[in-house]
Amino acid sequence: MTFENNKHFNLLPCSKIEFSFGTFFFLEKIIISELNEGIHFDWKKIEQVISAIAEHYGDQFEVGFISNRINSYSIEPQLWIDFYKEYNFIIASAIVAYNNFDYKNATLEKHFSKNSIKRCQTLNEAIEWILSLKEFN
Repeated sequence: MTFENNKHFNLLPCSKIEFSFGTFFFLEKIIISELNEGIHFDWKKIEQVISAIAEHYGDQFEVGFISNRINSYSIEPQLWIDFYKEYNFIIASAIVAYNNFDYKNATLEKHFSKNSIKRCQTLNEAIEWILSLKEFN
């Protein structure tokens, strides 16, 4: 389910940013990504997203990140290591996996992240988990 079709879309104010490789939603405490089918999410694309994030949130902020895997795409898991060397604004992440393959990939990515990554079966579960984190209450 896309974020725009989720009950939280009308409840949580957000900005929608569309890239050629996917759509990102910037909420007060959450960033939600929905990448396009078949793309390879590499460091160049990550830098484009980081630029938009910095423009939206400014210098000092902390958010939860949700990867809403409505489409199949690839990412190099070690990019998490590179990301955390450069940036530290993500408190925790949730990966919404809609099939077993995505769930297994999420398990692999979990090993490369220094922050907590929760594997979820629904977007609602991911949003509610992020919003329940003590850092946001």
